[in-house]
Amino acid sequence: MISNRKTGRWNLSHAVVGLFLLALSGSVVAQALPAEKGSVIFIHPDGSGASMWNALRMFHYGPDSLSNWDRLDKMAMYRPHVLNSTNSSSHGGATIHSYGTKVMFNTYGNVPEKPVKSLSGKNKSIMHEAIEAGLATALVNSGHICEPGTGVFVASDKKRSNTDAISEQVIRSGVDVLFSGGEILLLPEGEVGRHGQPGRRKDGKNLIDLAKELGYQVVYTRDEMLALPNSVDKVLGVFAPYQTFNDKSEEHNKTHGLPLYWRYAPTVGEMIEKALQILENKNQRFLLVLEEEGTDNFGNYNNAEGTLEALRRADEAIGVAMGFVEDNPKTLIVTAADSDAGGFQMLAVRDSSKFDEPMPLIAWNGAACDGIHGSGTLPFVCAPDKNGVQLRFGVAWSCYADVAGAIIARAHGLNSHLMENNFDNTDVYRMMYATLFGRLLPPYVRLN
Repeated sequence: MISNRKTGRWNLSHAVVGLFLLALSGSVVAQALPAEKGSVIFIHPDGSGASMWNALRMFHYGPDSLSNWDRLDKMAMYRPHVLNSTNSSSHGGATIHSYGTKVMFNTYGNVPEKPVKSLSGKNKSIMHEAIEAGLATALVNSGHICEPGTGVFVASDKKRSNTDAISEQVIRSGVDVLFSGGEILLLPEGEVGRHGQPGRRKDGKNLIDLAKELGYQVVYTRDEMLALPNSVDKVLGVFAPYQTFNDKSEEHNKTHGLPLYWRYAPTVGEMIEKALQILENKNQRFLLVLEEEGTDNFGNYNNAEGTLEALRRADEAIGVAMGFVEDNPKTLIVTAADSDAGGFQMLAVRDSSKFDEPMPLIAWNGAACDGIHGSGTLPFVCAPDKNGVQLRFGVAWSCYADVAGAIIARAHGLNSHLMENNFDNTDVYRMMYATLFGRLLPPYVRLN
């Protein structure tokens, strides 16, 4: 858990107050402690368990190298449970991250049917508090605009499938930078958008027109985004008809001639770089939330090739954020998944006589296996180790679902020392809140 400590020592004045309250009431009343204010970048590589990050390092960098994720200052075991489940859902996990309190599995923000009071005691998310406080804000997602990892920070509904209502809340939220896919969720049924597909909205509203009325400049491609001046006030990036990736199996994408990611869409690394340039130009503290959704969706389809590409893109975004912190040290980076998509595990291929043979379709226990291009293809070949040796592996999957797995949270920069070994999902909120508002709130979950 995050400790109620500032620099590793208990604050004497708070200890005295605590003892006084104990004498009066028989229990210690937790106090919020001061923290240094700054900006926050929360990066959510959805569905990325520890085994995925090991595979990313070995495959893209080499077993003896370091990824950007490896270079982050602090590390903790992430505790993913929700009120009624050992495993979190994407929308339940996002609600916990944005409100700092445990919720039920099927919760998308704060609605009358499922009221959520944030850990700060308010009926609003941390991003709504940031907007009200005059901070700059950004939501970046490789998925569509209603994806919970970012959407829940400004939208609420009794069902995550109610995309008409959720997308309108996102557009009306006042967030300065909105980058994602999801054009068909912003257009009325039958109206064909820039990406060539008809809209799905049943309410007849054109939210792209609404965004323009609200002062957003709208861009649709990587090139258009990169051409934006950093002085733009508000921008809506609509980079795909739905997701910026094709989250199906390797075999499906090959049969239909589909790339893993649409080539005209920016990567999350490119999105965060432009978003940070725009936010920095505003010369004020900010909250930026980024989700690489491909790490989760490709894992759920047991697409190992897509999962590793999504991880590479998430790691690129982490590298951009770390570069920003070097120049802007009063910035906190927090990164965490809320689940382990598909139960990804590396399966070593040690026998050199097997290097040119396809991976088996199933492992000895019946688990589905992948090679570099899907079922029945050759093993993945790692980047060279320090001796120039290239190790090989396949991927074994446990299921299609999001499982609890081994999930690692990491932190870097300002206030990263607040991350300790046992890190509850509610503590993501606490670290962000402490940095944005200068108050380290008492923990939602106390360890005995």
